[in-house]
Amino acid sequence: MKILDGLELAGYIKERQARQVRALRQSQQIFPKLAIVRTIDDARIAAYVRLKKAYGNDILIDVEEHFVRQGEALELIKKLNAANDVTAIIIQLPLADPAQTEELLNAVDPKKDVDGLGKNAILQPATALSIMWLLDGYNIELRGRKIVIVGRGRLVGAPLEKMLKELNLDVTVVTKETSGNEQVIRDADILISAAGAPGLVKSDMIKIDAVVVDAGVATDKGKLVGDIDPAARERHDLTITPEKGGVGPLTVCALFDNVIRAASLN
Repeated sequence: MKILDGLELAGYIKERQARQVRALRQSQQIFPKLAIVRTIDDARIAAYVRLKKAYGNDILIDVEEHFVRQGEALELIKKLNAANDVTAIIIQLPLADPAQTEELLNAVDPKKDVDGLGKNAILQPATALSIMWLLDGYNIELRGRKIVIVGRGRLVGAPLEKMLKELNLDVTVVTKETSGNEQVIRDADILISAAGAPGLVKSDMIKIDAVVVDAGVATDKGKLVGDIDPAARERHDLTITPEKGGVGPLTVCALFDNVIRAASLN
């Protein structure tokens, strides 16, 4: 078994980003600042925000959190769009009322939309970008191989499908509505699962010698788990992400790569 260790790659990327930020601050007098807007009191979301603050601090990017009632969020976004010292904005999902998700995401200035989720986004969504980095970092050949994505969510599946198709690769997306989806999964040379369903993909559904990226996030008995059945990680023929430290660390890196790019756009 070969492990796709995102944590190892993240260390190199973080060092590179720290150098980039120092150059922006010293040579160009550009001071990147990320504003996080959240509307829900949730321990897991609070932990994600703390992680982003800590990462930003490590590479000299200011991160400020705005915890507001959702009714105040749209006006706040307008102020952050206009603020010259704020170069990047994310809306921390989920919202207290998910029905307003599209409206708030689309309200973010595309040049500051570092989650890349607005309809006019310039930058690419961080998790999808991190998966591309992970595959590239381990020299996984994509051309000529059957790539299957499980799930077409707005954060991972949909943008990743778009990225891969733009490279003219053989990509199939499996959803609940897909007929014969188990067989489609079994045929995958490269399997990327992002459904958020614990243990959805069983070990015997995975092709021999396949590359497997588990980008699913779900809660099972109070524990964060992925889509891939743990038994798959006992197989010696697979190239696979670890239970922890696969896509996650690179997603934070990709977000801050977008923050750095956005600082140069504003």
